[in-house]
Amino acid sequence: MFDKVASYRTHDGVQGVYRHASIATGTDMTFSVFLPDAARTKPLPVVWYLSGLTCTQANVTEKGEFRRACSELGLIFVAPDTSPRGEGVPDDPAAAFDFGLGAGFYVDATEEPFQATYRMWSYVTEELPSLVAQHFPADMTRQSIMGHSMGGHGALTIGLSCPERYKAVSAFSPIVAPSQVPWGQKALGGYLGTEGPAWRRHDAVALIEDGARVPDLLVDQGGDDEFLEKQLRPDLLRAACDAVGINLTLNFRAGYDHSYYFISSFMAEQLGWHAERLYR
Repeated sequence: MFDKVASYRTHDGVQGVYRHASIATGTDMTFSVFLPDAARTKPLPVVWYLSGLTCTQANVTEKGEFRRACSELGLIFVAPDTSPRGEGVPDDPAAAFDFGLGAGFYVDATEEPFQATYRMWSYVTEELPSLVAQHFPADMTRQSIMGHSMGGHGALTIGLSCPERYKAVSAFSPIVAPSQVPWGQKALGGYLGTEGPAWRRHDAVALIEDGARVPDLLVDQGGDDEFLEKQLRPDLLRAACDAVGINLTLNFRAGYDHSYYFISSFMAEQLGWHAERLYR
């Protein structure tokens, strides 16, 4: 079960913030759910949104500009936190922003001291969906997933790994090949140990190279993103998709950076793309 932390009316819906004792992570986890008014009378499709480095569920709920689109399209919007938190949860020894608290990378850690609590893959793919299905008017036969940056990495890897579950997969400025960039190499090494098969299971480009398939993907990327060339590398995703025939729509948005000004500008467009696939 969960405790309601906050609830308030929004445009044609209700936003709720909840906390629950997570079995997967062994910590109290917080998540946010937006329910359009239409959810009062019938179950609706669910869009999962995974946030990026340093974020909580609050970043997108406060700055993502998704509510009006979700109301008009008939979509439940669920946003989990990005990592476990609380007393006893290990952090980066150097307190860096790109590892530890706020940087769970959507993997189940196998390395000390992270393996007991940093189990975000299980939390996002198993525990939280079960909770949402039990307590909210969600049509779990119609799910999709999206995210930003580290969360875009999570959305791509989860969507590619579970194509039977998610009818649409998209991302804003994702880390598409963490095995090949500094953010990902640090995180995968710290959580999963030496580079090998476990890394490939959490790398979108490697998953495609190893046979993972979805009909199509949507990525929006800011053309002035300061992390574009060193950390994000959408060119690698383009090459991987082209090689196997996955239909990738890769939009470079001129003048936009890595911030939520960028995400909020194109959130409604991405949600419309999801709705087309969720309501087929």
